Amino acid sequence: MSVKLGVPSKGRLMEKTFDWFSQRGVRLTRTGSEREYAGAVGGIQGVSLVLLSAGEVPRELATGRLHFGVTGTDLVQEKLPLWEQQIEPVQELGFGHADLVLAVPKAWVDVDTLDDLDAAATAFRAAHDMRLRIATKYHRLVREHLRQGGVADYALVDSQGATEGTVANETAEAIADITSSGETLRANHLKVLGDDPILRSQATLWRSRLAPASEADRKVIDALTKQLAG
Repeated sequence: MSVKLGVPSKGRLMEKTFDWFSQRGVRLTRTGSEREYAGAVGGIQGVSLVLLSAGEVPRELATGRLHFGVTGTDLVQEKLPLWEQQIEPVQELGFGHADLVLAVPKAWVDVDTLDDLDAAATAFRAAHDMRLRIATKYHRLVREHLRQGGVADYALVDSQGATEGTVANETAEAIADITSSGETLRANHLKVLGDDPILRSQATLWRSRLAPASEADRKVIDALTKQLAG
């Protein structure tokens, strides 16, 4: 058995992850085509590379099939309700920054905070006899944020496509989504509420608390952790 490291399988997140490890003497390479999720690790013995989507990494860490994995804070906290018991952060990687935010139409000039949103939701229910709909992929995080903010009269709508377009398409009245620059929100005539973001996320190296490890594996884990920290 070897120590398994899971990293995103494509795009800028994969490229930046490869660069981050390379700067610390650990060379990650894709060994197959874009359709083959095969990879190799150089610069340290006993580590194997697993290429998979960033969204799959939290689950694989939590089940112990990965020892280490790179993914965003947002995906970990959304997908793993008890994440602190299953995995632990090793290092923030300094890229992949994004905020999970609530956004409403720019035309809602009186809605700038969660308190305003609560009042708008109550008025919406009275006017339309239905709950104000918020489109999102992040149900658990958004629901908890709204509960803490005292917003009750709403319905979460699952968004699997372009969340920012749901307001224009009239399938939701507001959205909660990840944004880095805010440009897409502005292009869709949406504004972010002035409260703190629901979550500030970035790419992070995580370690599984549940992955089985032999004595030899533990030595590799220690060596890898020291090399990446150094």
